[in-house]
Amino acid sequence: MSLLSIRNLEKNKGNTILFPEFSLEVNKGDIVAIKCNSEVGRQIIDMLIGQVSLSNGEVIFKDESLNTNYKKLSRSIGIALLDESFYDRLNLDQYLKFFKRLYAVETDISSLLQQTGLIEKKKIQIKNLTFSEKKRLQVARVILPEPELIIFEEPNQNVDIESKIIIQQIVSNLSKQGKAILITTNYFENAISFTDIVYSLDKEGFKRIEVRDKDDVKEETSNSDIDNLKKVENKTNIPFNPQVRFEKIPAKVNEKIILFDPTEISYIESNEGVCNLYVKGEMFSCSYTLKELLDRLQAFGFFRCHRSYIVNLQKVREVITWTRNSYSLILDDSKKTNIPLSKNKLSELKDIIGI
Repeated sequence: MSLLSIRNLEKNKGNTILFPEFSLEVNKGDIVAIKCNSEVGRQIIDMLIGQVSLSNGEVIFKDESLNTNYKKLSRSIGIALLDESFYDRLNLDQYLKFFKRLYAVETDISSLLQQTGLIEKKKIQIKNLTFSEKKRLQVARVILPEPELIIFEEPNQNVDIESKIIIQQIVSNLSKQGKAILITTNYFENAISFTDIVYSLDKEGFKRIEVRDKDDVKEETSNSDIDNLKKVENKTNIPFNPQVRFEKIPAKVNEKIILFDPTEISYIESNEGVCNLYVKGEMFSCSYTLKELLDRLQAFGFFRCHRSYIVNLQKVREVITWTRNSYSLILDDSKKTNIPLSKNKLSELKDIIGI
């Protein structure tokens, strides 16, 4: 049975859908990340703990409604928000002892400070800590009462490398102890640094993102999908049609590979021989050449609009003429991204879109 069940959760602001209906199960030992914008992430957390009303759905924690019984259940839940106020005049030892008395637990404060790399700062006032050290202190405060569920908002945003490593190790250890972790973040890279269970939530819906270790993903260029499909044709007599593809495009992030559906990609840019995928405002490097990517994606409505660009025509809102020889494609995104269109590609584009 799930520790946390989010069922058909939805939030509207007036006539605007902030995020569409979604459901999610979080079990003991799970680390689950939701990639969403900052406003949506905070709304989800506030809805879980009853600070914001639900437009639709329910949130169940240990067989009870969490949003309506948060005060009763709060001892079992740790919340770490992006912004937190501290008692700046207290030192770290005094601060954590205050919460130790508040929760009436027997947690070893020195051990907790050791875990978070703050033992040498034990007698230093909080106001003298760096932002990253305060973030680690927040983590210490959250895990002090040993909650069963910990909810993090952007746990490693703007922190230094040392703090990122420490926080990631603590989250990993909590998972091994059977704690459930739910993370909201605006960035894929931050999400996959903690877990392979990553979901994307936006106005288009809620979906699981495929994340794998690099070692688990074979080099597809050495054993291409075309070769595989031809082998299937030989074995099954099913005709091979190179125009019909079911693809996912791999992108590298640190030691992980994210597999994107073609429909998620807005455009691709080649810069100094490296192809970068642009997905929902973030950039991801890809090992394929622009030509290889076009071969894979043309059947999904992608168009080589410039020697350095491939664009998803489903994402194009406008075709703009700047001068007699200068054209651009304007994408349907919040930034109204401008993609160059070569003059010699204009007539080809007109044929495709039927004008």
